[in-house]
Amino acid sequence: MAAAATATTAPAPTTTPGGAPGTGNGGAPGQGLRPGLGRATRRVRRTAAVVAVLAAGAVVLAALNSGTRHGRLDPRSADPAGSRAVAELLKERGVTTRVVTTAREAADAAGPGTTLLVTDPDRLGATQRSAIRSAIDLSGGRTVLLAPGDRSLADLSPGVGTEGDAADDDLDPRCALPAATSAGRAGTGGNLRYTTALPGATACYPSGGHPTLLALPTGTTGGDTVLLGSETILLNESLAEQGNASLALQLLGSRPDLVWYLPSLADADPATGDGDQDKSLLELVPAGWSWALLQLFLAAVLAALWRARRLGPLVTEQLPVAVRASEATEGRARLYRKAGARDRAATVLRAATRERLAALVGVPPAQAHEPAALVPAVSARLTGEPRDVTALLFGTTPSDDAALVAVADHLDALEREVRTS
Repeated sequence: MAAAATATTAPAPTTTPGGAPGTGNGGAPGQGLRPGLGRATRRVRRTAAVVAVLAAGAVVLAALNSGTRHGRLDPRSADPAGSRAVAELLKERGVTTRVVTTAREAADAAGPGTTLLVTDPDRLGATQRSAIRSAIDLSGGRTVLLAPGDRSLADLSPGVGTEGDAADDDLDPRCALPAATSAGRAGTGGNLRYTTALPGATACYPSGGHPTLLALPTGTTGGDTVLLGSETILLNESLAEQGNASLALQLLGSRPDLVWYLPSLADADPATGDGDQDKSLLELVPAGWSWALLQLFLAAVLAALWRARRLGPLVTEQLPVAVRASEATEGRARLYRKAGARDRAATVLRAATRERLAALVGVPPAQAHEPAALVPAVSARLTGEPRDVTALLFGTTPSDDAALVAVADHLDALEREVRTS
């Protein structure tokens, strides 16, 4: 079988990496690939190190940015929905702003020289509303309730009710409250309006006959409560519009200390539910981490482009070992003989012969393995005694090694006759 395979000119690789089976160079399998594997490992390690450094930088940047981003109406936040601008203006006027997150802290901090701002009264539970109500009655300072609804008004400001939303955003004061008349037109509309029959109440910025700002005296001398139907005048994005800044500074800066109460989850009323439950997973991710993920993605894309294979002309690679085609063919024949693969050897011999004959007789390469196209063209080139070309080129598997050698000899003879005809 080895002699038969060697006698033919079946396609065989002219070069092969060192140490491949059957090359006869005595090397261990895969020995010639070790330098390439080493380079690939080093490239992977360098890429991993770069990605790790970029990821660490993105995390650090996100951590630094997260400290400057807070929630809505937070006096530490520079976001459009934050209130840092009004807090800075108050600071320039000597007003100290203190942020608290529990009703107990807010009540303890309230006093004659303080303004207590409650940013979300409707979120408070019964215990928290009771603590704030005590502060309103006993502190002697000012309490500003931001957009309180009927749920919180019953405890924090009895005798006051809501009358739906105001149709306009910017309204005129139309009252005698000094802060309102000094500020003029302001963005107090667009949210709640109020109604009350309490004596001493000052109604300002009416919309449809109902005020959006209501000032009420408290039982303690010098104290008052201000109900503000909209949060617009406190937001960074709208502070510079109309008389918003003037009204905000006068309402919150009448005392030297400002207690800014941002209710936490611990102070929330379980019956009202948590607004975060309606938010998606992406909305719950802090803004700083969203930017970090985006930066990490961009870094990964840049790293992939940096390490990607460059497009360009093919470059001849210097292989470790060059092996003659005859040696490779003989090695393959020995493998076939050792495995008893007469079917595979015959198939390779016949396929190679069909391809060469197709080129000689003008049959397209795509039809080289189709008996209907190849056999008639080959038969037309034969001048000797008739023979079964179909059986020779597309026959069955030889029964033994002698039959395989005979098939190889007949294929060689057929190709020589066609080539010389």
